[in-house]
Amino acid sequence: MKHFFLYITLLFSLFSFAQNEQLAQYYYDKGDFEKAKLGYEELLLSVPQNMQYFIRTIDCYQQLQQFESAEKAIQIRLDKYNQGNLLVELGYNFQLQKNEAKAKSYYDQGIDRIKKNPNEVYGIAGTFEKKVLLEYALQAYQTASDLESKYNFNYQKGLLYGQLGNTEMMISTFLDESYANPQNSILIQNQLSRFMSDDSDAAFNDQLRKALIVRVQKNQDLFWNHFLSWFYVQQKEFSKAFIQEKAIYKRNPESLANIVNLVHLAVEEDDQEIAVEILGFVLENTNDLELLVQANTYLIKMKIEKAKEKDFANINAEIEGLLAEYEISPFTLSLQIIQAHFVAFNLKNSEKGRAIIKQALDLELDDYKVAQAKMELADILLFEEKFNQALIYYSQIEMDLKNDVVAHEASLKAAKTSYFKTDFVWALKQFKELKSANTQLIANDALEYFLLINDNTVADSTQTALKEFAKGDYLLYQNRNQEAIDQFQSILKKHKGQEIEAVTLLRLGQIYEKTANYNLALGQYQEIIEHHGDGIYIDEALFFSAEIYNKKLKEVEKAKPLYEKIIFNHEDSIYFVEARKSFRQLRGDTNL
Repeated sequence: MKHFFLYITLLFSLFSFAQNEQLAQYYYDKGDFEKAKLGYEELLLSVPQNMQYFIRTIDCYQQLQQFESAEKAIQIRLDKYNQGNLLVELGYNFQLQKNEAKAKSYYDQGIDRIKKNPNEVYGIAGTFEKKVLLEYALQAYQTASDLESKYNFNYQKGLLYGQLGNTEMMISTFLDESYANPQNSILIQNQLSRFMSDDSDAAFNDQLRKALIVRVQKNQDLFWNHFLSWFYVQQKEFSKAFIQEKAIYKRNPESLANIVNLVHLAVEEDDQEIAVEILGFVLENTNDLELLVQANTYLIKMKIEKAKEKDFANINAEIEGLLAEYEISPFTLSLQIIQAHFVAFNLKNSEKGRAIIKQALDLELDDYKVAQAKMELADILLFEEKFNQALIYYSQIEMDLKNDVVAHEASLKAAKTSYFKTDFVWALKQFKELKSANTQLIANDALEYFLLINDNTVADSTQTALKEFAKGDYLLYQNRNQEAIDQFQSILKKHKGQEIEAVTLLRLGQIYEKTANYNLALGQYQEIIEHHGDGIYIDEALFFSAEIYNKKLKEVEKAKPLYEKIIFNHEDSIYFVEARKSFRQLRGDTNL
């Protein structure tokens, strides 16, 4: 029983202590420093060696301008523990009182402590950084490095140079460190990426590019070609990245993996011209079946994307030729899936498309390949209006690959299936869950449909217009573009001025854009800009219009003001970063 009461007493004490800490933190965060001070003083009495409680107590004194109390407390602790970082704390206390001479005296004492014992650099330099005394922090790290060669603070120094605005030294320090310790390269590239995307210093990218080019020219190590290729990829200059990757491959022809990865990035950014050039290089330089299939898969996909109906027979013959050459096997699954999709959605022979996939499912496939094949089978069943059968296959993928990105894709397609069959209640529930998916594209897509269903249900409880809109979307899914256009135009006539109007204009614009009817697309987007400027689709209308003028019609002067409107009026848009970058390019702010 004694032990029981002791246990209860200890538990109560710990609970009480935790409550006191939370209360002190609450007052501190709230800015009530008088009450926070009392709380931290009490906590410090219980645990006098706790540095966090001590620093918070000192901060409360300083916020209340009780500088003498702060100085006395710091001095007592310095006498007791003799920690070098407390010299910085003392100096900072004098700095707050505008006594720069005395502050400098203590800061210099902190640097002297490092000269006597380099091990103290961690506490002293860290405290300088916390107080935003960046020059002193830099001096502290440099002092320790000069005294002990085993110390490497290049990463910290690079960050400090960046914070001080000395980007030239930051770049030099980071590049030297990445070369000396390649294991730190990814960490350094992440930091450089932050500065590369920062709008505040347009010259940074040019500085970094020049520094890398100098190192490529002076040093024959392929490390620098890899780094320069990485830089060009960040800038989406895939042709320049390809030059570096070719140079790497010619000197070290062991793997084409980086070059194939470059193709993937170029395709994602719709830079098909360079993607085709890179794929040609891959096909010329490999006999590896997997790479040959992968390269041809990319090429066929790009051909299908731009194909007119008159091209279908040739494309079909080309796919059949490739499968005859490389044979039906697990290695050629990607080509089999493309063939099934093309036959079903383009040649409108869904029965043959299903047969191709079912033949593929008889092969010895791993779980991911089974999921890919089942996904295509479900897509074809959905094309055939066999909604429930499609849902079964999507659900199987979700169960077999739980929490995987492929499972999330299947979930999104299942939600769209419910939407197509106008089961909006279930579809809305699924889209709501997918809004927080780890994959940004899936999350954005889910959010779009969630808003579409939610907004048009609130505006029209009968969901009449929404049902008609879902039918238009389904026609689009079936690749029946003209029928979809007729459906959406009918919605505009029947529901003019209603909630559904803006998104219908957007869909029409997207269809016209996909079929290269750019002026018609611009007309739809302009309707949104003029008549739905306060709606949720305005940023898309602005961005899509700007992209057409910039990349399709090459009328950059018309693109610039549209990008600018996104930058200044729609900072929360998912297109904001891309709009800002394109605007800077058109304005000539960077040397890319």
